[in-house]
Amino acid sequence: MRDPRFDILFEPMEIGPVTAKNRFYQVPHCNGGGYRDPSAAAAMRGSKAEGGWGVIFTEQCEMHHTSEITPFIELRLWEDKDIPMLRKMSDRMKEHGALAGIQLAYSGVNGPNLYSKEVPLAVSAQPIRTFTNDPVQARALDKTDIRDLRRWFVNAAKRSKEAGFDLICLYGAHGFGIFQHFLSRATNHRTDEYGGSLENRARFVNEVIADMRDAVGDTMGITLRVSLDETIGELGFSNAEVREFVDMNRNLPDLWDLAQGTWEECSGPSRFKEEAAQHDLVKGIHELTDKPIVGVGRFTSPDVMAKMIKSGTLDFIGCARPSIADPFLPKKVEEGRVEDIRECIGCNICVTGDMTMSISRCTQNPTFMEEWRKGWHPERMNIKGDSSNVLVIGAGPAGLEATRACAERGYDVALAEAGTVLGGRVARERYLPGLSAWGRVADYREYQINQKPNVESYLDSELDAESILEFGFENVCIATGSKWRRDGVSRQHVVPFPTDDALPLFTPDDLMDGATPAGHVVVYDDDHYYMGGVLAELLIQQGCRVTLVTPAAYVSEWTLNTLEQYEIHRRLAGMGVQIELNRGVTAIANDHVETNCMFTDQRRAVECDAVVMVSSRLENNSVYQDLKAREAEWADAGIKSVRLIGDANAPGPIAWATYAGHRYARELDGEDIGDALPFRREITELAVD
Repeated sequence: MRDPRFDILFEPMEIGPVTAKNRFYQVPHCNGGGYRDPSAAAAMRGSKAEGGWGVIFTEQCEMHHTSEITPFIELRLWEDKDIPMLRKMSDRMKEHGALAGIQLAYSGVNGPNLYSKEVPLAVSAQPIRTFTNDPVQARALDKTDIRDLRRWFVNAAKRSKEAGFDLICLYGAHGFGIFQHFLSRATNHRTDEYGGSLENRARFVNEVIADMRDAVGDTMGITLRVSLDETIGELGFSNAEVREFVDMNRNLPDLWDLAQGTWEECSGPSRFKEEAAQHDLVKGIHELTDKPIVGVGRFTSPDVMAKMIKSGTLDFIGCARPSIADPFLPKKVEEGRVEDIRECIGCNICVTGDMTMSISRCTQNPTFMEEWRKGWHPERMNIKGDSSNVLVIGAGPAGLEATRACAERGYDVALAEAGTVLGGRVARERYLPGLSAWGRVADYREYQINQKPNVESYLDSELDAESILEFGFENVCIATGSKWRRDGVSRQHVVPFPTDDALPLFTPDDLMDGATPAGHVVVYDDDHYYMGGVLAELLIQQGCRVTLVTPAAYVSEWTLNTLEQYEIHRRLAGMGVQIELNRGVTAIANDHVETNCMFTDQRRAVECDAVVMVSSRLENNSVYQDLKAREAEWADAGIKSVRLIGDANAPGPIAWATYAGHRYARELDGEDIGDALPFRREITELAVD
């Protein structure tokens, strides 16, 4: 039964003419699918409806072809032909009583129009602001354009109503929406009645909302998403001016949707942002308006959620990433199963789907965006197959998820771990600077496994092929992980490069095992995800002087996709790390490393006392290889299948490992599909000539 402390989270709340059944509000979030994978996106939102969310929104929906953000894949509502796709989504959202919301966006200075080839329109004439610095400029909206834009918003609102939505969110946050561009002096340089004073800069949003109310306001709630602070001082839309804007327009929307600054600031990873990090910026705004407020902050704790409501700070608990990690979060709170919540770890791997124009993933929830494509339900497994038991070797993220999911299907599972704790790489990485929340990957699965009578876990149990054959398990899943290479082979070097053993050389594994380099340490990062930057931070904390050398143009370059690269560089630079970009390492001598320019190959010696090599990883697959060599003995031993999964198969981010473990469990005893595609996809209908 529900804990009475959380009753307040389940109170119905009005949003204009519609009523939400509770205060759990899934704010708009990307998913990498958009117009390309509408059925996958619809099923994903549908799982949240089943999971008990009171309000569920789409991602950004481009409402007119004169403003689009190719190559990024969002939704589109350009014409009536787009309505059926969106109707499918709203139907799924409303299946269990949730309100269905659509976020309408006109990107203005953020829309390069690379697909439509239309000249971009913005509040003021400026270069296009995108992640990729497109060499395109937008022209300023004239009065006719503004009248057209108002009409386009009304047309989009009418189409949204026809598509079955209950709520409209007007996007003006994160620097991405036309409403913020009008409100901010950084993007509004106009001298007419739409520029200058705050009252003038707020004119456009007042006009649009008045237009929409006339068109659909009797049946649809209208919400406005604005940034709490652009964090660029008085030049931008500051928190003080946001408060003034709300006070001046206290009843303007039916709900205020408040988000912080840029997307990077609003959705900062757990390494840099704590839960409820936006509390100070939103505190007190409720005194300025009679309308409800929703705010975000990677809320994972029901206690924190209830506190935000009881303190009068928020009326709705806004969640994007936590709703991805556990679509059934509200239902688990309601049923008194708080301990079963899959807490978001704040790794932002979900964001990478949008940034790489691919289907999103979640480290904690391997079923995210696979609900339609593979038929994976986030809380229910497929029924057990013909065999009875599974031996899982290795208790890292892949092995733990395989164990948990196989047990859910009804198999008897034995989990053998060579070490003394469960968690594998997560059990080690969680103690690195800023990564403590990542331990939830292991904690959640260990707890779930411990509740299952059909699982036996064995620590200090390093197995070889002989013992595996003796045990007589029908299915063997090998998830023995990987180790970091010492020879520098990765992207710059495809074969080992010269190293002098006289200079101490360490890998990330050595540092996680407790090794402590001293003096001046060179970190050579040819991995480009988080590890190089995290270890540079660790070494500084341990008193070393650090130079980080990377062949990439950015520190931890791939973290551009997780919205943390800027913070990583800023933190390391602030700690005194010497950063050398676009430089590789060509040799390690007895007292220095030789670096080279990636463009000219110009060489330079960097004297140092030690090197930390962050390159690539080697699979720990020797047990699998030994077992594979004795395949002729499998049948006599009762073995029906042997699979190698996770990092032991091909090293990758943690999300790849949990996905591999889940996929193994789903497909165990499954039908051989041969060369068939293992997932469903949408096929574009050919136009009639």
